[in-house]
Amino acid sequence: MEPFNLKDAKIAVVGLGYVGLPLAIEFAKKYPVIGFDINPLRIEALKRGEDITKEANLDDLSATTNANSAGKGLSFTNQIEGIANCNIYIITVPTPVDQFKSPDLRQLLYASELIGKILKKNDLVIYESTVYPGCTEEDCVPVLEKYSGLQFNTDFFCGYSPERINPGDKVKTLTKIIKVTSGSTPQIADFVNELYNSIIEAGTYQAPSIKVAEASKAIENAQRDINISFVNELALIFDLIGIDTNDVLEAAGTKWNFLKYKPGLVGGHCIGVDPYYLAHKAESLGYHPEVILSGRRVNSNMGIFVANKVIKMMIKKGIQVEGSNALILGITFKENCPDTRNSQVIDIYHELLDFGLTVAIFDPHANKQEVKSLFGIDLLTNIAEVKTKKSAPYQCIILAVAHNEFLQLNMKELSTEKHVIFDTKAVLKRDLVDGRL
Repeated sequence: MEPFNLKDAKIAVVGLGYVGLPLAIEFAKKYPVIGFDINPLRIEALKRGEDITKEANLDDLSATTNANSAGKGLSFTNQIEGIANCNIYIITVPTPVDQFKSPDLRQLLYASELIGKILKKNDLVIYESTVYPGCTEEDCVPVLEKYSGLQFNTDFFCGYSPERINPGDKVKTLTKIIKVTSGSTPQIADFVNELYNSIIEAGTYQAPSIKVAEASKAIENAQRDINISFVNELALIFDLIGIDTNDVLEAAGTKWNFLKYKPGLVGGHCIGVDPYYLAHKAESLGYHPEVILSGRRVNSNMGIFVANKVIKMMIKKGIQVEGSNALILGITFKENCPDTRNSQVIDIYHELLDFGLTVAIFDPHANKQEVKSLFGIDLLTNIAEVKTKKSAPYQCIILAVAHNEFLQLNMKELSTEKHVIFDTKAVLKRDLVDGRL
């Protein structure tokens, strides 16, 4: 691809999850695009026009997959040879943390290995996966060089443009969010910026280096994590005092420069993960981050706090804890979204089980098979099953996720005469609940 020109772009998007699929669809409106994923079931579903993540506009998906005859459009494959003729590879695979909260780069490095095996002279590899500053050039590039036999910034080039997908948000979609871009040389940086600027309506911001772009993504979510941890800690303090956190926030919010963050369960692939990537990099350089990790500790314990608070409320009401039936409404990490990654609802579930309760979970947005595979939990199928379940009615109901469907439920109809209803999102009428975050 020399000289670098948009008209010559043949794009492969590697990883077709919450980030990769919407990106592939948007690029396919202007360029020939092949979506690659190692999961054959995912590929077959996309070929049928089905998207389990619910992030894709299905009309756009259908339109782009039927447009290849015009020299642009989208096709799918799980065979690495199927993308060998592309010259731009955009890697959007997950970058989670392991059980020790350390960066897990296995999927990222495996994707780099696959691309390295088909990399050609003058190809461009752009990473979107969230990483720590330096990861692209220090961890990924050596893998590309090893498997391609090519030399970085001589034979092939790299870019980094951190993903900014907000799962479940149908307003601030991919093209409506400013995109940070960067490249491994000034010429590549300009080209990567031009490439993304051709599809991003909100515009782009060209960072001065790949490391700066990587760091910008890491601190976006670390900042939000810290802000939420502050109000979560306030919720813990105000619970001891005996006042409602939301009342305090409303009062404080009357000052023009007060930031009205809400307490709650912090999950998802970004906010609950990215701070650990930043902390990992800092610690590798000999600095132990205090603020970032303290915020993580507070947020990581909120699910357990909710469960213990509910148990105390049950005891105070004279409800027999062991053997009681509990209903948790929602298991995804946010409202009106099927994404269950790093959901803290699981902590509530296991804590209640430890206290001897029988716990059922209902979530109309989550994929039952995925939840069973990831967590070993059988979700209730529908609201009719919630109401007719042998264990119903419930002595304890926890609204964990504010799905629209839950706001219409008659909680009293689902509960026993003596019950505890806890609202983690502070969205239900106050006179209907016994407690809330």
